[in-house]
This record gives sequence, C-alpha cells and structure tokens, in this order.
Amino acid sequence: MANKVRFMDLRVSNPRDREGLLNVFNRVMDHGQFIMDKEVHNFEDAFSKYCGRRYCAGVDSGTSALFIALQGMKIGKGDEVITTSLSWIATANAIAMTGATPVFCEIKDDLNIDPESVERMITKKTRAILVVHYTGRIVDIEAFIAISEKYGIPIVEDSAQAFGSKYKEKVAGSFGYVACFSMNPMKVLAACGEAGAIVTDDNELYERIVSLRYNGTVNKEVCIQSSLNGRLDSLQAGILLERMKDVDKKIKKIRNNVSLYNKLLPKNIIPVPERHDESSSGYSYTVLVDNRKELIEFLSHMSIETKIQHPILMCEQEPYVNCPKDDISNSQRVVKKILSLPVNENITIDQIHYVSESIIKFYK
Repeated sequence: MANKVRFMDLRVSNPRDREGLLNVFNRVMDHGQFIMDKEVHNFEDAFSKYCGRRYCAGVDSGTSALFIALQGMKIGKGDEVITTSLSWIATANAIAMTGATPVFCEIKDDLNIDPESVERMITKKTRAILVVHYTGRIVDIEAFIAISEKYGIPIVEDSAQAFGSKYKEKVAGSFGYVACFSMNPMKVLAACGEAGAIVTDDNELYERIVSLRYNGTVNKEVCIQSSLNGRLDSLQAGILLERMKDVDKKIKKIRNNVSLYNKLLPKNIIPVPERHDESSSGYSYTVLVDNRKELIEFLSHMSIETKIQHPILMCEQEPYVNCPKDDISNSQRVVKKILSLPVNENITIDQIHYVSESIIKFYK
C-alpha cells in the first residue's frame, strides 16, 4: 500500500465540513466577540441536553475541566481523591493541583478502574472517586454508584475519551455528581484546538464552576475565590456546535470500523472487551498484544501508524511514586501489552483489511 495509514487524520478534507467550519469562523470574525459569546452559550445548552444534565460550563481544556470541577467541590489540601492507575497524566495532575492527594487503584481487563480496588482504598480522607471511562468504554458504573451511596462519596466522571459512549442507553457524563470532557482535535467530538466542558445537575456547584473558570470572579470584577482563567473561546464553541450535528454519524462509522477489526484480526490479538449493554463511541481501538515493540516496528515499516495510550502508569510517574496505591499487578502487566490501532472515521475498509493482514503476517 503506497499511502501511509495514519493513526488519526485531522485534516478537514470533506468540502461540506470545511464549509461549515469556515462559516463559523466568518461569523465570529464578523461579530468580534471572541470569548464567552453566544456560541459558547448555545454550545453549553446543546451539550447539557446531549448529556441529559441541567448545567454545562464550557472551559478551555479537559484538564481545566477536571481541575475546576474538583476545585468547585472544595477539594484541597488534606483530602484524597481515588482514581485509576491507567490514564493520561492530566487526571492525576488535576487532583494534585487542588492540593489533594491522588490515590491509585487497580484496573480490570477492560482497562477500567476496578470497583473492588476502590473500596479497599477508601479512607476518612476520601472526598471523591474519579473514574475514567478509558478508551471510551464506560466503567462498571452500577458498582460505583453503589459504592458512592454506601460511603457518601461523590463520583466524578473523567469522560475525556467517552463522549457519545452509552451504557443502557445513558450517555457518558450522565452518571456522576459531575462529569468532565475534553474536546481537543483527537477526540470524538473535536474542536480545532483545546476545549473542554463540565456538566452537573447541582446548581450551587455550577455557579462555583462558572466563577472559577474566570479567575474566581463574579461580574468579571469581584474576586470571591482564588482561581485561574479557564474560559472557552467563541470560535471553538462554534466549531463544536457545528460538529455536534454529525457526531452520531461519526460514532456509527467508527463502531463499524471496530466491528470489522474484530472480525479480521487473529485470535492472539485481544481487543478490550465491550459489555453487551454498552456502546462505546470508539475513541480508541486498543488491543493487547505480545511482542509489542517488534510489532510496532513492523507496522511502521508497512506504513501503518500505531500509538500506545498510555505507556506509563500515572502512579509510576515521578511526581506520584510515593502516593497511596493498591496492588496494581494487573495494571503493570496490561500496560506492557496495550496498543492502539487506527480506527478513526476517515480510515477506509481497504486500509482496515491492510492493517489486519499486516498483523497476521507479523505473527506468522
């Protein structure tokens, strides 16, 4: 195959999509309100409805969404927030930046945090359970709701990878006390830059979040709490609103790509399992493989891009090696085997066949 199979192709090549985005750009250029104008408010209304929540606050990134949400919950020094060992480092950083201590738990074979591990790690200092819907697959949310009710500890959903994912027809972000999203260009709902959102049903929390995203101010001038600037700009909000029109079609296409991979790949390639009552939006098609380094090199030689999401457990990153953690032996085993294959909506059926045939060739 002459052309490279990209892990993700972020170019806007569809004429209809390009025209829609340029219209957004022109509209914002015309009115000149670049931050927190009607595009942001319209996006927040549409996003909250999609997630089945009362309130949405647009922010400038998924990391800011996590940090501001935890800050809004008044989590800080002396508190603990339980989370997974496997996520991108932003999850742990958001906890640490509030002054709280991240507590790391084991994962199950679906790469999601293990509820039994979470229950083992609860202490009197635990203020929240931050679950990550990893690769777009929703955690065992019913188990976490039971734990939350049993101990009176709120659930925070890190839904950065899971926009549009569903469990029993309820979407990611609709389960916890508060949920946080990233919409950077890699995500299923993608801005053309950094963007994020926070959703909740709690009015008091929402009002604090709105203040915190603008340096802790009320009416732009009166500062009532220490914070930083985390506002969403009008251009990214308008782009997200435009792309929400077709996001379900995009998800359907990605899911079809996943199904094709599942049929074509050899049995020694183990895809992350999906429950029968779950529907992932397909942020990442992650499999468990042997001889990963050699496979990556072979596929690269065949002009196929792959990615490891993510190669280092958060609790083994330098700032967090001394933080509390459960037995993470499964996490340590799995992280050496995970590999993500290209599954984006722009990949062709022929390319999926080519990737699958190349993997079969490698193992033969």
